[in-house]
Amino acid sequence: MSLDIKPQFASYIQNAYYVWLTTVRDDGMPQPTPVWFIWENGTFLIYSMPTAYKIRNIRANPLVALSYAASQDAEEYVVIMGEAKIERNAPPPSQHPAYIEKYRQGIADINMTPESFDQTFSAAIRVVPTRVRGE
Repeated sequence: MSLDIKPQFASYIQNAYYVWLTTVRDDGMPQPTPVWFIWENGTFLIYSMPTAYKIRNIRANPLVALSYAASQDAEEYVVIMGEAKIERNAPPPSQHPAYIEKYRQGIADINMTPESFDQTFSAAIRVVPTRVRGE
C-alpha cells in the first residue's frame, strides 16, 4: 500500500532527527519510545536492540504509530499509523548510507563507533504507513 503524504508532512519527516514510535504491550498499554529513523521509499526504517520491548511488542501486535511535533508548542505535528515488521535482510546501520550519514555524529555522541552501534542495534524495523493525520 502506498500512502500519499502531504508535502507539509513529508517535510516534517525529512527534517526530523527522531520520531516517537508507539507500540502496544500485551496488556494493551501503549509504549511510546523516541527512535532514530530514515524515511525511504515511503516507509520508515528504524534500528533497535533485538531485546528491546518494542521488538517484542511488534511481534505480538504489528500496529504502531509514529509521531512528531515540528514546533515547540506542537502546533505543527504529524501522527502516522502503520504496520511494523522486523526486517531480517536489512543491512547493518553502518552499511546503510542514508542512516549513517544522518546519525554518524549522534552515534559518536553516545560514545559508540559505527561498528559497535551495528552490534548493539542489530534489529531492523520497517514501518509501512497506513494513515496520516496532523496539523
